[in-house]
Amino acid sequence: MTEDTRTVRDERADSGAPSSRRRSTLLFLRDLVVIFLVAVLVSFLIKTFLIRSFFIPSQSMEMTLVQDDRIIVNQLTPEVMPIERGDVVVFRDPGGWLPARAEESQPPLIAAVDWFLAFVGLSAPDSNDHLVKRIVGLPGDHVICCNALGQMSVNGVPLDEPYVALPPGETKVSRDDFDVTVPEDSLWVMGDNRYNSKDSRYNTETPLKGFVPMENVVGRAVVVSWPISHWTWLDNYPQVFAGVDEGAE
Repeated sequence: MTEDTRTVRDERADSGAPSSRRRSTLLFLRDLVVIFLVAVLVSFLIKTFLIRSFFIPSQSMEMTLVQDDRIIVNQLTPEVMPIERGDVVVFRDPGGWLPARAEESQPPLIAAVDWFLAFVGLSAPDSNDHLVKRIVGLPGDHVICCNALGQMSVNGVPLDEPYVALPPGETKVSRDDFDVTVPEDSLWVMGDNRYNSKDSRYNTETPLKGFVPMENVVGRAVVVSWPISHWTWLDNYPQVFAGVDEGAE
């Protein structure tokens, strides 16, 4: 092989190197875009069908949930997994529970970022349109408050509720007495902060008389995810409601 021939071949190899690097870069960028789109799709599907994040907009569930806590909600409840007494659930306003709220305007860039984060389930801009309470009564339950000890009863069984927050000196688990029977496909819900919760007790003048339709339930809150100092699994206290089914009328 002559020296001239070697030189021509070397020049051809050198001229192909930049093209090869460009192609590798384009393939790498393509893979990054595909991975990103798949991640977005998976996040969207998880948010739509499995779990979703909400923030706590009020003090009605203290001390179980503190205002501005972030919670993870299992959306398989109640369609796939049955809901139970004691579950903390997120639900859409049945009508008249929440005051009318003016739509807040945002700069276009912030609105776009908010929309994307909500799309993939990393933020919940509609948290203020939902409520978070604890289920006390299931369909058919007879819920009464209060007995001589200040306790609430379900189907004649007095409840000892360790999750309830009461003002100093108070022993009644509800400031106001009530006596209700939960209709079919509905729930009776209450906040843990009993003297500071606009729950079923205080929405009896609404069209559904304070009951929450099952179909309005978004899911069961399972864990406090943020801040880290508040991280905890959310218990539904099955021991509190032991014997209630046996007392059902």
